[in-house]
Amino acid sequence: MGLPVSLILIAVGAILAFAVNQSDPNPPVDVDVVGWILLLVGLVGGLLSLLLWERLGPGALGWHRGGYAGPPAGGPGSAPRRRTVVEEEEAPPGPPPAGPPPP
Repeated sequence: MGLPVSLILIAVGAILAFAVNQSDPNPPVDVDVVGWILLLVGLVGGLLSLLLWERLGPGALGWHRGGYAGPPAGGPGSAPRRRTVVEEEEAPPGPPPAGPPPP
């Protein structure tokens, strides 16, 4: 159960416990008791959600919220980085310039 569900249970429980009045002296279901039960379940669920958020929330499976920081640094089990070097050769000399031969 997440935090939003807990908040909904607390709200519904509080409405049933404090705002709804029954006119029947012997109702088959006491709405006040149902409201208190929903309040308690919502509180326990909310507390558990908050307490277990760090252990079972984002980051528990290895992913974290945040921007992309590039490729991971080398660590155990990761492949080493490869460097590619491109060396260009100089063009071979062309034919000699056309013109009168030197004296």
